[in-house]
This record gives sequence, structure tokens and C-alpha cells, in this order.
Amino acid sequence: MTVHSSATSPSPEPGTAPPQDGPREAAPELREPPVAGGAVPFLGHGLKLARDPLAYMSQLRDHGDVVRLRLGPKTVYAVTTPALTGAVALSADYIIAGPLWESLEDLLGREGVATANGPLHRRQRRTIQPAFRLDAIPAYGPIMEEEAHALVARWASGETIDCTSESFRVAVRMAARCLLRGQYMDERAERLSTALTTVFRGMYRRMVVPLGPLYRLPLPANLKFNRALADLHLLVDEIVAERRASGRNPDDLLTALLEAKDDNGDPIGEQEIHDQVVAILTPGSETVASTVMWLLQALAEHPEHADRIRAEVETVTGGRPVGFDDVRRLTHTNNVVVEAMRLRPAVWVLTRRAVTDTELGGYRIPAGSDIIYSPYAIQRDPRSYADHLAFDPDRWLPERSKDVPKYAMRPFSVGNRKCPSDHFSMAQLTLITAAVARGYRLEPAPGSDGAPRVGITLRPHRLLLKPVPR
Repeated sequence: MTVHSSATSPSPEPGTAPPQDGPREAAPELREPPVAGGAVPFLGHGLKLARDPLAYMSQLRDHGDVVRLRLGPKTVYAVTTPALTGAVALSADYIIAGPLWESLEDLLGREGVATANGPLHRRQRRTIQPAFRLDAIPAYGPIMEEEAHALVARWASGETIDCTSESFRVAVRMAARCLLRGQYMDERAERLSTALTTVFRGMYRRMVVPLGPLYRLPLPANLKFNRALADLHLLVDEIVAERRASGRNPDDLLTALLEAKDDNGDPIGEQEIHDQVVAILTPGSETVASTVMWLLQALAEHPEHADRIRAEVETVTGGRPVGFDDVRRLTHTNNVVVEAMRLRPAVWVLTRRAVTDTELGGYRIPAGSDIIYSPYAIQRDPRSYADHLAFDPDRWLPERSKDVPKYAMRPFSVGNRKCPSDHFSMAQLTLITAAVARGYRLEPAPGSDGAPRVGITLRPHRLLLKPVPR
């Protein structure tokens, strides 16, 4: 698939000599990106991002392919086109850093695969990658099936379900039981769900409104944030300690971490083990849970697609409970998952940092500059998608998906930062969606608020639904 960008000029292939005859053309002078409107003294554009970040990031495309923002004293470069976001993700000139990752370090630490760079990141990916190989994922199938069907079995006809707690419960239990081989009870999933809600929302505020020392004052919101963060780290310490005390070494991700060696052949440190478990359990559960919430909302808002999923499941299974081995044949179900992720991506904003003076779309990007871009805005761009705001899973049929520009839909990123658990996550999401749609028709319940709630991830504000048996 070829993407054309009016802001990007072609370059010679690496190693190709310039023409020898005729005058050499002068290199085009790099430009300064335009400054976005709406800045206020001291806070810059942070106030706009705090008040309505989804709308603000989406309208930046009208001002250029690259736009300058001010977040407090910092200048940040916002990228608004699929081609240029792909260039940032694939270029060695940009690393994982910037306001998003700085705000996440309190949670993820500096030694986990999510925030590490360079040789440390490459070694860590080698350690965890075997757990997510395509041929490893079927071993998780029975656990995924158990948890998906347990989710549906917990619901009673006509009762109101809190989709936040239910989505976190199934996401955390799947991740913990598959990757850490622990028999974790609902109480821990509830602890993680409660803590994550507070921590991720607080971290987003710290990213867009950098008030520094004010966040260390003993104010109620700061104290609540600190308690939630401490409980998350305590939970991880409990998981690691229990595994060491058990004397068991199952073939899972936690065993791989406990047996991993550093570049000198020595066991990796306790802090790295801790940060790796946090990086595996926490962001993965958060993003999967948020996506499950959007999928439940989509099933309620688009019953015609829920009916198509149910019919597809019945055709594939012949009436038996849907299983992991059925996932590959559930074409429409998979397309519903992808379309839900397009319109409501859990990871709605990403940041990078330039490590050298570089160029992006004909604009000058100084070394040390922070780059920000929004998958939410990219995936709703009318220049990339016909009827861009419509929920249309059929746009992912092969004959139509070929028209989607490259990098206009990359929910698991690309390059060396591509999420290693993409196939694992898609199997989870497809199986959960199929089990729910086969068992129930979902209806909105009184008091439900499905509007987006913006934090480090994107989720419905307070989604309440009623399951009606098929």
C-alpha cells in the first residue's frame, strides 16, 4: 500500500551516489512548523489538552502535518498524518520518551520493557517474546475460554452490570492466569482495577498540566494517587514473592523473568523483575479492559452487528460453546473488534523524543524535542476513511481494507516498539466478544454514561448495561 504525503519529499536510496553531471540542487531549507492556536500564559496548550483533548488533537490536522504545541515551558511537536506517524515509529532518530513516558515512570519504572530503550530494551524483548509467539498462544486457549465463559455466566438476566469492573476482572484474570500462572482471586483483580482507575487518570493530568512540586503537596487528590500507586506495586511484590515461595517453575513469563540473565550472564536484578511484571500485567490489562468496555458498548449500540456475530458463532460452532480454536474463523467478529479499536482506541496518545537534529515532513525537529501524536485522531481522519465516524466493521473486509492508507490503523504500533502481545490480545478480545454476543443481547441501563473518559488510556466514563438472554 503506498502513501503519498505532500509534506514529504523523496530521498535517494541509501548508498546511492548523487548525479555527477549538471549542477547539484541545493537541499531544500527546512521550515519551522506552525504554532497551534489556543495557548494560554504559563500552561500553554496544556489547558486545551486537559479540557477536551480528543477534539483538540483531532483539529490539529487542519493546521498542518506537523504543529508546535507548548506544554508548560516545553515545546512539543504534534504529528497529524498517518505517513509521518509511521516515520516516527520506524525511525531510529526517535526513542520512547516524552511527557507520556515520563508520567508513566512512577508506575512502570525505568527498567521495564515498556519504557526501556537501546540494548536493555532489546534484551528484555528477547526474554518475553517466546511467551507471545504464535505457536505459544494456543496453550493459553483453555484459560481464555474459561474466563470468557465465566464472564458471561456471572451475569443474570436483567441485572445491571458495571462494565468497568467486569472488563477489568476478565482482562486481569486472563493476563495473570496465562502469563504468570497464578490462581488470582477476584479481590486482586478488583484492587488492580480500582488502583489503575486512579493512577492512570492522575498520570494524564501530570502529563498535560506539568505543575511539578504541586503534585507533591498533601492534597486529597495527590494522597489518593499515591495510595493507589503504592497498592499497585505491593500487588506485584506479592505475586513475585508467592512464586519464589512456591518453589514452582511453570513454563510461563514469570519463570522466564526469574531465570533471565543480563548481558554479563548474571541474574537480572529484583528491580528489573518488578518493573517487568508491572509492565506486563498493568498496561496490558488496562488496554484490553478498556477495549472490552468499548466492545460491550458497540454490541449494545449496534445490535445488528451483535446479531451477525451470534449467527457467525452458531455457524462455526454448530451450537457448542465458542472456543479458542474457533477464533480464526470468526471473520465478522474480528472485524467488529478492529472497528471498535479504530473509533475508540485505548491508547489514544503516544509520545517520542528526537535523539538527534532531524527532519519530519520537511520541518526541522531539533534534538531533544518531544513528539506527540494521537491514534484516535489519525484513525478518525476523513482523508483516510470514507464515512469516517460510522461504525462499519465491513470496511475491514479484504476488498475494502486495501484502500486504507498505510499507518492509518496500527493499534499495536510498528517497528521495534510493536506490542509483542498483539496476537494474544486479539485472541482474547475476539473470544470475549463472541461469547458475550452469543449469550446475550445488551441494553443500556439507567445512569449509564458511555462518553469517553480520557486518561492515559481511553474508556467509557461509566458504562452500565443490562444483559438479556438470547
